[in-house]
Amino acid sequence: METKLPDTCLSLPPASLRLRLDAGALADNWRTLDQMSGAARAGAAVKADAYGLGASRVVPVLAAAGCRDWFVAHWSEVPSLLAHVPAQSIAVLHGPITDEDVLFAQRSGVRPVLNSIAQAARWQAAGGGTCHVMVDTGINRLGIAMRELGHPVLAELDIDLVLSHLASADEDTDQNAAQLARFRQVRAGVKGRRYSLANSAGIALGADYHADLTRPGIALYGGIPRRDFAGTIRQTAYPEVALIQTRDLSAGDLVGYNATFIADRPIRAGTVSIGYADGYLRCWSSIGKFSFNGKTLPVIGRVSMDLVILDLSAVPECAEGDWLSAEYDLPTASAATGLSQYEMLTLLGRRFARL
Repeated sequence: METKLPDTCLSLPPASLRLRLDAGALADNWRTLDQMSGAARAGAAVKADAYGLGASRVVPVLAAAGCRDWFVAHWSEVPSLLAHVPAQSIAVLHGPITDEDVLFAQRSGVRPVLNSIAQAARWQAAGGGTCHVMVDTGINRLGIAMRELGHPVLAELDIDLVLSHLASADEDTDQNAAQLARFRQVRAGVKGRRYSLANSAGIALGADYHADLTRPGIALYGGIPRRDFAGTIRQTAYPEVALIQTRDLSAGDLVGYNATFIADRPIRAGTVSIGYADGYLRCWSSIGKFSFNGKTLPVIGRVSMDLVILDLSAVPECAEGDWLSAEYDLPTASAATGLSQYEMLTLLGRRFARL
C-alpha cells in the first residue's frame, strides 16, 4: 500500500522563476546617491517589498552600505524590516489612519508620517511621541495643506522629520522651483529636527533640494529617472526563467494565442515558465528578449498567463531545464514597452524565487 507522507515532511522543488539581486550594484547605487546628496544623508524607500526585490534581502545590504533611514507605505510592510533595523529608523508614509495604527506605532517605536491635521490630532490624543510630518507643497496627494501650517496642533508635536514630495523632479519644469519655494516656507513655519524633499530624481536637481535627508527609491534599484544618472547607476534586478519545453517548428506553423506569430522558416522554439501573472505583461509580446550564453532569444507570439515562447534557433545547445535571462535593463525595457521603470519592478510576482 502506498504511504502518503504528511505535509510537514514535504519540501517544494526549486522554483522555475528566479529574480537575481546584484547586491554589490545595489550597495554601490546607494553610495552614489548618498554622495550625490552632498551634505545631506541618503535614506531608502523600501516600500512595495523594496520595489519588488524583497525587503528582507535589500535592507541588510543597504544597512551594511551605511543607510540609516527607511520609508515604507503601509503598516503591514513594517515587520519585514524590524528584524534588520531599529524601529525608530522606519517611517510609515501613509500615517495613522486608525487608532490601531497609533497603538502599533507607539508600542513598536516605528515613526508615523502624519499627513493631515486629523492624523496629528489622533496622534496627540493618544499620548503623542516622536513623529514625522508630511506637508503638501504641490503634488496634491498626501500631506498637510500649506494653509494649515499655523494650526495649533502642529506646535504640540515632537517632530523629527518634516517631509514634502516633488511631483515632477524627473522633468525640467517650473513646478520644481515652485515646490522648493513652498518648502522653504515649510522650513520656516514647521519646527522639526530634520527636513526632506528630494526623491531619486530630486537628488539630481542640486543642493538646494537636498535639505537634511534625501529619499531615493527607483534609482537604488537600477532606474534612471533623469539623464543625470546615466552611467552612474547600475542594474540590480535580473529575472531568470527555466526552459521547460523545446519543439521544432516548420514554416507556416502558428504560434501562441490568436496566432499573432507565424513561422516563416524552420525555427527551434522553446517555452519558458513566465507570463503576465508574474508581471511579464502582454506588452512584451513579440518584442521581449531573453539571452543564453550571450546570445539573444526573441519572444515570438503573444505572452500568456504563465508561458512565453522564444526563438531558440541561435542556441542549439540550450536544453530543457536550462536558465535564461530576461533582458531587463529598466530604462531600455521601459522605452520598449511603455511601462514605467517603477512598474517594471513592482509588478514582478510572488512566483519568483528572490535570490
